[in-house]
Amino acid sequence: MSSPATEAVRLLAVMGQSLAVAESLTGGLVAAEITAVPGASKVFRGSVTAYATELKHELLGVDAALLARSGAVDPQVAAEMAAGVRKALGADWGLATTGVAGPDPQDGKPVGTVFVAVDGPATALAGSAGGGKVEALRLNGSRAEIRMESVRSVLALLLERLAGEQTGNERTQDTERNGGF
Repeated sequence: MSSPATEAVRLLAVMGQSLAVAESLTGGLVAAEITAVPGASKVFRGSVTAYATELKHELLGVDAALLARSGAVDPQVAAEMAAGVRKALGADWGLATTGVAGPDPQDGKPVGTVFVAVDGPATALAGSAGGGKVEALRLNGSRAEIRMESVRSVLALLLERLAGEQTGNERTQDTERNGGF
C-alpha cells in the first residue's frame, strides 16, 4: 500500500492540481513527507513554516485580532493558514497544521491539542465559511509522536477531500447516498 503522501501526489497529478503547505508545530515535516515522493515537483508549489505567531499574520494573512484573541492554536487560525498559503503560493489546495507538541502548554491549550486544515476547490463548492475543513485532534505521546501524527492527520484530511473532488462535488455524493433527496 502506498503512503498517504504518495497517494496525494498521485491524485493531484491525475487532477492537474497543485498543493501548498503552511506548518507550525510540524516545522516542515509535512513538506518533507510530500517532497520525499518521486514526482512531487509536478504538484507541490512550496511551503511556509510559520512557527512564530506573528508570521502567521505577516506571511499567511491570518487575522491579527484572531491571533491576539485566541492565540495560534485555534481552529479558525488553522483554516486561515490553509487559505492563506493557498493564496500566497498560488496553489489549488492549501494544508495547515497548528498545535501544541509540548513539552509545555501554549496559549492555555494543553499539549496534544492540534488543528489541521485543508482549503481547496471542494471546500469552496461546499460554501463552508472560514476557508475550508478543519479537524481538531487531541493527541497523546511524545513531542515527536504528536508531530508525526499531525502530519498523518493532515495528509488523511487532504486525501478525503481529494477523493471527494475527484468523484464530483460533495453535494452530488450526498444526494446519491440519500437516494436522490
